[in-house]
This record gives sequence, C-alpha cells and structure tokens, in this order.
Amino acid sequence: MSSESVDEKWSLLSKQRHPKQKHVLVVHGGAGTILRERSSPEQQARYHAGLRAALQAGNAILSSGGEAMDAAVAAVSVMEDNPIFNSGKGAVFNSASFNELEASLALSRPPASHPDIPPSRRALALTLLTRTRNPSQLARALYLSPTSTRHAFLSGRPAEDLGSFPLVPPSYFYTSARWREHRRGLGLPEDDDDDDDDDAPEKGGGEKLNGDEDEDEVFLDMMPMGTVGAVALDVRGCVAVSTSTGGRTNKLPGRVGDTPQNGAGFWAEEWHAPRSRWQRWLPRSWRRKVRAVGVSGTGNGDFFIRQNTAATLAHRMQYLNEPVHKAAQSVVEALRREEGVGGVIALDNQGNVATPLNCPGMYRGLVREDGELKTAIFDDEELE
Repeated sequence: MSSESVDEKWSLLSKQRHPKQKHVLVVHGGAGTILRERSSPEQQARYHAGLRAALQAGNAILSSGGEAMDAAVAAVSVMEDNPIFNSGKGAVFNSASFNELEASLALSRPPASHPDIPPSRRALALTLLTRTRNPSQLARALYLSPTSTRHAFLSGRPAEDLGSFPLVPPSYFYTSARWREHRRGLGLPEDDDDDDDDDAPEKGGGEKLNGDEDEDEVFLDMMPMGTVGAVALDVRGCVAVSTSTGGRTNKLPGRVGDTPQNGAGFWAEEWHAPRSRWQRWLPRSWRRKVRAVGVSGTGNGDFFIRQNTAATLAHRMQYLNEPVHKAAQSVVEALRREEGVGGVIALDNQGNVATPLNCPGMYRGLVREDGELKTAIFDDEELE
C-alpha cells in the first residue's frame, strides 16, 4: 500500500471518529469442564497471560482509533498462535487424526476504512481448513475482497487458495499435548511411539512459539470443545466479531460446528430502535436510536446450531428491547435446559458487556478505554 493511500485511509478514519464514543474489547478462549480443583496456579497463570496478550494486541489498535474489525482479528490471532487455546496452533485433532479449522468474521456495519464494502456483506465464514496458520486473518482478507468471492461461507482447499497468505503444512498444527489428548479420547495408548500408526502426523513440523507447551503439559480444559473469539467496539460505533476454533476433540471428519455458522456461534447486527409516539415531536436526527451488538459463543457447538444462539440473543435485544446482559443470560440458560454446555461474550454499541456461562469455567477477558486488563477463568469470578 502506498504512503498516499495509507494517509487517505487514516484521514477518512479521523473524520469519522466520534470523541464521545467508547471503545471496548472482550475476548474468550473457550468454555467447558474447566475445574479449579484440578488446576495449578502455574496453569491458571498461563491462561491469564494468554488472555492479556490478546487484549493488549486488540486494545493497541482501538486506542489509536483503529477499526473494530482489525482489533478483533488481532486479538484472535494471538490466541491462534498460542497452543494452550483450541484454535490455530493449538487446534484439537479429529477422529481421523488430523486438524480441521474454522473461523468467521462479522461486522455490524462496513468498516470505515473500506467504504466500498456493501452493508449487506456483514459476515464471512470458513470451515474445513487444514493449511491456514491464522484462519481469522483469512476470513478478514476474504471479507474485504468482494470481487474475489461474493459468497458468505466457504470451505476447504478452494477457500485457502483464494487467500494470499503462505500456507503451512498440516504438521504445523501438531502439539504433543493435543495428540495425547486425542489418543486418550479414542481409548488408545497415549504414547504411540512404538505403534505402527499410519494416521500419526509428522511430528516437529510446527515451529516453537512463545508459550509453547512442554511435553508434560496438562490443559485445564480436557477434551475441549471450545472456541476463541473477540468482540470489539471502535470509536465510530462499529461492532466486530472474530472467531476461530479447531472444533471438538475427536469430531468426525467433515463436521462443521457453530463457529462458521452465522447466527449460531457468531453474529453482529445494527438496527434502529422503535420510535415512540412522543418522539415524533423531536428533531428527525433524534427520533431513532441506532443499536448494535456483537456475539461470540463457545462450548458445545451442536447445541448453539440447534438454538441459533447468537442471533437469538441479538433478536431478543431488538424485538423485546432487552439489555445485552439479560438477553445473553437468557440464551445461555436456554442452552443449559437442553444440556448444552458453554457461554457467550456479547458487546453492544454503548459499551455494555455480558459474559454469562453455564459451566464451571470460560476463559474470558475485558479491556476498556482506561487500558486496565481484566481476566477470569472460573464461573464465580467477575470481570467487572
């Protein structure tokens, strides 16, 4: 990108910045059977550090007036590169002993830096990826390229070939802890060094990253089915959602979860609040209030799909006029009644945040304009 085009981009962003608008970032790193009694202080510290790193990456963009889209993707990319989370480098194996990744991006309105994006192009989702290091970045790139694809949902190698990112070999996603977890879940010996297992991936194909796990690492969330996600609100009032996952441990090959299904595991929407009778006497610019929300879910995705959890949350806000915390609690309780395990993070364009869960733990974090990083793991901990 030339220096002139960069200057034009930031000039456009500065003109559309609203000084009174808040910026907020909320993230999650998965939910499920995360038990305090089975964890050590050292393990907990690693997850808190991973969440803080994600928050710092996204907040650096928001605090400088950047886009919600870029902040959300930056936060998720950090978690994709951290093998303790079930996404990217830390993705779980399916029952056929390989990794199939998913990701999605949704915005309540087009990004200010790309005014050519039509408002109807609200989301882009990807599934069955096997060679993309950061699926969240591929979702962003394809969302911003309406001429490359008009579609909202793509899968597999054709989707990966559309991107301009270098691809990694499938062995990049191998980690010893996830491999042992995969074997244990299938009832096989965890140490397969003496086995003639043709399905075993080539080991050592993935580069070591900061925070990569030791051979004896034991995750807090055994047999995970969680997702990583981020919801960001920028100073122009745009809400963006980025999600990424390796899916459920030992899922069937070709299984598609809620992460790439718009309305199930993620959602972003903007609407005008209904006009009251007395508002007709107000100036036209005051009559209709714009509301927006972004939602990212984590947990047993099959239940999120069946209940269309993320969109249901937004529609409770839109049609029942519920605040975000009440709508979020309602959909998580609905999941619990059907024995669906998980939680959601939700953020509206007023900066209100909800992070309800119906299980022992959900890795989650929050940062506001003051820059204070708040993180939590267990269900009895509060972010605010």
